[in-house]
Amino acid sequence: MGKRQISKIILIETILVGIISLVIGIVVGVFASQFMSVLVSKLFEADMSEFTFVFSKDACIKTCMYFAIMYVAVAIFNTITISRYKLINLLTALKKNEKIKIKNPFLCVIIFIIASSILGYAYWKVTGGVQTMDTADKMLPVILMGIVSTILIFWSLSGFVLHLIKSMKKVYLKDTNMFVLRQINNKINTMVVSMSVICLMLFMTISILSSSLSLRNTMQKDLNEMTPVDINLYKTANLPEKTVNAYGKEITYTETSREDSKITIEETLKNNGFDINLLKDIVEIPIYIDKNLTMETFFGNSIDKMKTQFPMLTYDTPETIVRISDYNKIAKLYRTKQYELDDNEYIVLCDFDNIANLRNIVLEKEKHFLTIEGKKYESKYSECQEGFIVMSTSHVNTGIILVPDSCPLAEENKEQTFLAANYNTNIDEEKEKLEEMFNHKDSSSIIQKLYDNGITLNGLTKITIIESSVGVATIITFIAIYLGVIFLIASSAILALKQLTESSDNRQRYIILRKIGCDEKMINRALFRQIGIFFVLPLILAIIHSVFGIQFVLSMMAGLASSDDLLPSIVITVLVIGVIYGAYFLATYIGSKNIIKEE
Repeated sequence: MGKRQISKIILIETILVGIISLVIGIVVGVFASQFMSVLVSKLFEADMSEFTFVFSKDACIKTCMYFAIMYVAVAIFNTITISRYKLINLLTALKKNEKIKIKNPFLCVIIFIIASSILGYAYWKVTGGVQTMDTADKMLPVILMGIVSTILIFWSLSGFVLHLIKSMKKVYLKDTNMFVLRQINNKINTMVVSMSVICLMLFMTISILSSSLSLRNTMQKDLNEMTPVDINLYKTANLPEKTVNAYGKEITYTETSREDSKITIEETLKNNGFDINLLKDIVEIPIYIDKNLTMETFFGNSIDKMKTQFPMLTYDTPETIVRISDYNKIAKLYRTKQYELDDNEYIVLCDFDNIANLRNIVLEKEKHFLTIEGKKYESKYSECQEGFIVMSTSHVNTGIILVPDSCPLAEENKEQTFLAANYNTNIDEEKEKLEEMFNHKDSSSIIQKLYDNGITLNGLTKITIIESSVGVATIITFIAIYLGVIFLIASSAILALKQLTESSDNRQRYIILRKIGCDEKMINRALFRQIGIFFVLPLILAIIHSVFGIQFVLSMMAGLASSDDLLPSIVITVLVIGVIYGAYFLATYIGSKNIIKEE
C-alpha cells in the first residue's frame, strides 16, 4: 500500500469521524444552550415567562464552517506527516522512545528556580501591583511571564524528577514505580507542551467559574441591599444663569429652570400635575458642598498615592456634605445604621472598598481635621463607616461627609435636592404604570414633561436598576460559565485522548510486564498512577495560578464582586471540576484498562 493510499484512508477516517461528531455536537449543543439560558436566568431570578426555544441558523452555519476549517487543517497535517514517514519508521514506531533533550539535572534545577522566580514576580504583579495594571500593554508582559514560566516549570520538572526519584532507591524500586516513571519519561517532549496548555486551560476554568459565580452572588446580595425603596429622584439646586460643562461648552439656563432649582422636588412634581399621593414614605433632603473641601483637600499629603491607584478620578470635585439629621431620615427609610455627632465631629461614609481603604489611611492619623465653612471638625471614627444615599447596583459610594446640624452651611452651599420614596400601591399593574411615569424614554412620563418645560429631574427606580443589573450580570455569567465549562471539557478531552493513545501505543509494554510476573492488580495500579500523574500535575499548578488569578480578577471587579462571596463559588467550582474532570479521568482509566488487558 502506497503513501497516497494510507493518506487517503486517514483522510476518509477523519472526515467520517468529523461529520459524526459535528452532527451529534450540534444536536446536543442546541438543546444544551437552552438549558444554559434557563440555568443562568434562574441564577438571577430573571423573568422566564417569555422564554422560547431558540435555534440560531447563523451560529449553526459558522460552527460547521469553523469545524470544517479545523478538519481540513488536520487532514493536511496528517497527509504531510504520513508522506514524511518511511515504511520501517511506521513498523518500528511503537518500540522507539522520544529523544530526551534535557539530560543535565543541574541545568533543569536552575531552569526550575528561574521559572519559579518569574512566576513569583508575575504573582506579585497581579496582586501587589494590581492597580497599576489598568491597560492591556501592562497586562500582556505579565500574562507572557505566566505562560513561559508554566512551560519552563514542566520542562524542568520532567528533566530532574526522574533523576531525583532514581536516587531514592526505596521509592524507585518499589512495586511498578520504575515502569511508571519510565512511561512518563517516554514521551517527555509532547508531555511538556500538552501539560502546559492543559494547566493554563484549567487555570482559566477555575478563575472564570469562581469569579463569575462570586460576581453573581455579590450582585444578587448587593441588589437587595442597595435598592431599599422604589424610587430616587434628584435635581441640581441653585442653578446659575450660565455655566461651563465638562467639555468646555457654555450652557445658559432658563428662568424657569433657575426658579425651579430653588424649590423642593415634591413642589416641582405638584406644580407640573403629578399626584403626589401616588407616592408614600417620602423623604427629601438637601445635599451640600464646600468648594474649599475637595477630595484632594481631604487626602492632603496622601493624594499622590490616591492618584496612582485611581488616576481617572476628578480630585478637584468638592466632597458631598450632608447634615446628620437629614442622613438619619434616609437611613431610617432605608433601614440602615443611623449615627450621632457632637458639634465638633464629622463622619465619612464610604462603602467602595478600595477608596475606603485609602480614606482609612488618612483617618487613622491622630486627630484628622477638616475645615468646613471656616469651622474645624474632627473625625469621630478612625475609619469609614457604611452608608449610602443614592440607590445603585452595588457598593459604589466613594465618600459622603456627615456633619452636625449646627454646621454653618448656607443656602448657596446647596448642590442638590434628593428625594427617596415608595410607590403607594402593592399592585404590580399600578407599579408598572408608575414606572412608566418616571421612565426617561417614555414621551408621556413626568420626567419628559418636566424636560419639555425646561426642568431637568433625574431619577432611578428599583425595578429599572434590578432589570439592568440582571441583564448585564446574566450576559457576563453566561459567557463565563460557557467558557469555563468549554475550557474544562477541552483540557479533559485532550488529556483523555492523549492517555488513551499512549495506552494503545504501549500495549506491548504491558504484555511484557505480565511476562515478567506482574499480576493484573499491579498492572492496573501502575496504569492508574500513570494516568493520575498526568491528570493531577497540571491541576495542581493550575490551582496555584488560580489563587492569585482570582485575587486579580476580584481586584479588577472591585465594587462588583466581593471576596466574602468567594467561598460558595469555589465550592461550586470544585464540584463542577470534580464531576467533569473526574469523569474524564475514570473514563480514561477504564478505557485504557480495556485497551491493555490480555486477550
